[in-house]
Amino acid sequence: MQRTKRRAMRWVAESIAEQRLLWNLRRHDTATLFYPDDMSEADATDLTRKQLARDFSKHRFWLAIDSLLLAGSALLILVPGPNFIGYYFAFRVVGHFFSVRGAARGLKDVEWAHEPSPALTELKAALTLDPAGRLRQAEAVASRLRLDHLA
Repeated sequence: MQRTKRRAMRWVAESIAEQRLLWNLRRHDTATLFYPDDMSEADATDLTRKQLARDFSKHRFWLAIDSLLLAGSALLILVPGPNFIGYYFAFRVVGHFFSVRGAARGLKDVEWAHEPSPALTELKAALTLDPAGRLRQAEAVASRLRLDHLA
């Protein structure tokens, strides 16, 4: 049960972080891509573009599905009381719309600066450690980078 709960919370945290990045890309003309210093700039750029393209496709798909479900939930207007189902799908439509826009801007309009990061290389190496060692390593890197909730 704990494993399932942790997996679900990790998925939620990753979704929020991804959407926050995509939503922020909608408003920026420049961004900096930090990547592990044991990776080439070309590989990091290629990986980032592939991820943005995947995000664009995923959010576009869910935008279409949730838009249809939002339209279908309009039938619930006839039921007395607040239309929580409609509100839910409206929230999802707006979120996916913002994510699609951010991913599209990240692929086409944003001018990317590139900066290798030894700290990201350390984090990548921490993935091979046991859970306690991985946590210690992540906390050490987070402390140096002043990222309070990284671990």
